[in-house]
This record gives sequence, structure tokens and C-alpha cells, in this order.
Amino acid sequence: MDEKALLGIYNYLRLTDLIATAGRPSEEELAAVARAGFEVVVNLALHDAEYSLPDERRTVESLGLSYVHIPVAWERPLRSDLERFFEVMDKLASRKLFIHCAANKRVSVFMALYRQLRQDWTLTPRGRKYWRSVSRTRSGSSSWKK
Repeated sequence: MDEKALLGIYNYLRLTDLIATAGRPSEEELAAVARAGFEVVVNLALHDAEYSLPDERRTVESLGLSYVHIPVAWERPLRSDLERFFEVMDKLASRKLFIHCAANKRVSVFMALYRQLRQDWTLTPRGRKYWRSVSRTRSGSSSWKK
């Protein structure tokens, strides 16, 4: 696997052998995701002109990957969005997942909640520092505080 090719994806972060997260990838970066052996792309971003590819599903599937879209509005995330994310993560736990949104902020929050609530993950001092920084980025919206 060529991890170096993935490092150019905006806010790319390898969490485990099976999970990587990032901001929105380009079509070329999605091809690198496929070459790196990922099996499924999970997209938490909305489909809009500014933050999405024209047809990400088609691009991903043409590369031989599965595609899951859970559109989460940054200004108003819903409990049902998080519940759907948990269902997808549970169902695909043994698959190699590339999970993204526009800037890796929604994904970071959803992943932290999944790891804490479903995997009994505890934060290290470094993790607590990161969580505080993520909390500051989402603090403008009261929906993220619920």
C-alpha cells in the first residue's frame, strides 16, 4: 500500500489498519484510496457544488469500491445521522473504510463518539487535547452541543 499518496488528501488521518479519515478527496485522490486497498468510501458531507464531486458515487463505484452516503448538515447534525453512522460502522467493521466529509470535522466527531460509545475507547492526554480542538471548531453551532 502506498500511504504516501494518501497523505496529500486534505486532513488525511490513518486511525487504524482498517480506518482512515479525511476531508473531501479529489477524483485522483479517490483512485489512490482504491490503490491503497480500501473497500468502502463513507461520505458524511452534503452534495453541493462547493464541497462535493459532481458524482462521487459513480466515481467510487467505477474504482471498484462500495459507497455509502450519510449527508450530515454541519449546521444541524441529527441524532439519526449518528445512529445511521453507527449502523454502517458496525456492519462494515471488518472492511477497510475511507471515511470523509468536507474537512474531516464531522467525521472526527462521529468517529470519536463511535469509539467512545461502541468500543469503550478512552482518551489519552493527546486525544483530550485533540477533542478540545474539535470541540472549539464545532462550538458555533448549538446542534453539535446536544
